[in-house]
Amino acid sequence: MKNNSSSHYAGIEAGGTKFVCATGSSSGAIYAETRFPTTTPKETLSRTINFLKKQKQDFGPFDAIGVASFGPLDPRPASATFGTILPTPKPGWTGADIVGPLRSAFDIPIGFDTDVNGAALGEWCWGVAQGLDTFIYLTIGTGIGGGGLVNGELMHGLLHPEMGHIPLPRDPEIDPFEGSCPFHGDCFEGLASGPAMEKRWGQKAETLPAEHPAWELEAGYISLAMRSFICTLSPQRIVIGGGVAQRSHLMPLIREKTLGTLNGYVQSPAILEHIDEYIVPAALEGKSGILGAFVLAERALNYSQKG
Repeated sequence: MKNNSSSHYAGIEAGGTKFVCATGSSSGAIYAETRFPTTTPKETLSRTINFLKKQKQDFGPFDAIGVASFGPLDPRPASATFGTILPTPKPGWTGADIVGPLRSAFDIPIGFDTDVNGAALGEWCWGVAQGLDTFIYLTIGTGIGGGGLVNGELMHGLLHPEMGHIPLPRDPEIDPFEGSCPFHGDCFEGLASGPAMEKRWGQKAETLPAEHPAWELEAGYISLAMRSFICTLSPQRIVIGGGVAQRSHLMPLIREKTLGTLNGYVQSPAILEHIDEYIVPAALEGKSGILGAFVLAERALNYSQKG
């Protein structure tokens, strides 16, 4: 990001559980912030717009807005469905237009991407991914998603990555739980997300003690996903955020099991000798997504100025 403190951005981290809205600058300063539950699209977006209008009165006009949203979504600016949520398990949100109401309320450039790509940008500018051009950001919590950069560009293609829905091998004798994903059953999210853990064990992940067998199984599934991502994308680092992944005893297990499942195949010192610096927790104390939304805003502004 340019260190231009005169730029004034609005950022929205649109999560499936809560929305975080903030205003700030391209230097990463946050002027004001609010959080509220994700309810219906109409109610949630109305609260968002009302907050931003108040901040516009207090701090002056915005240069651009950045939205880092839960998905699946359409991030293609030239698409007729740009800015909308695609079929999702979140009740009432399939087909919801996020960018349209914001554009009607504020006639300024709007950047729109996944929450995990937004968090990746935040970590890239200010966190543990600084200086890298190819890395992955994963969130493991209420859902599982992944994004990041490849050769310095956000991961896009047909739409955007859906790393939480890759298939994982499951041994029914060891784990008879068939998975919680309504689309794929025992995909990564269906086996290892917070809701999957709660459904399997009958209690929330945060209430499970460190010695509970849930964590050995959880680390095993995450390590299988790590192997797939390492072998397909060859990231320079893997950054993990989200509530489940922030358990202090879990990260060492993930690293150990990732080394085991790779079985020496990827001959890189970054993995073989420095695994503690290769698979790392997010560093921005829950601010990765909202700061990344500011970066999305700045990119949208720069794109509009080039046009």
